[in-house]
Amino acid sequence: MVTPALHVAEGGCHCGAVRFRVGFADPPQLLDCDCSICAKTGYLHLIVAADDFTLLAGGGALAEYRFGTGTARHLFCRHCGIKSFYVPRSHPDGYSVNWRALDGVDGIVPVITPYAGRDGWEQARAHLG
Repeated sequence: MVTPALHVAEGGCHCGAVRFRVGFADPPQLLDCDCSICAKTGYLHLIVAADDFTLLAGGGALAEYRFGTGTARHLFCRHCGIKSFYVPRSHPDGYSVNWRALDGVDGIVPVITPYAGRDGWEQARAHLG
């Protein structure tokens, strides 16, 4: 694991076809992006390294959507339409997991940072530090 994972959680899509496990630090650092797709879906980003993410089931159930620059790999369950994780253009070597798609994290209090993705993910990432 790249990140010292103090928490491990599983999550997935609405119908259960796609399942994954993710490790993350405490407190979890989430990004609340204002870009068009995140704002419309209520996506809260938990960015993790590829080593901290394991797809448990449903690889064949995933459909891919690309828009704008075409770099980000938005992955949706082809059965229920939920995007529980994807490969963002700002972190192509990792994953963005939708915090709201995780099971059993109700007692964990994340730190949520506004993210100006509407202005471009690359520019906004430069301000994260």
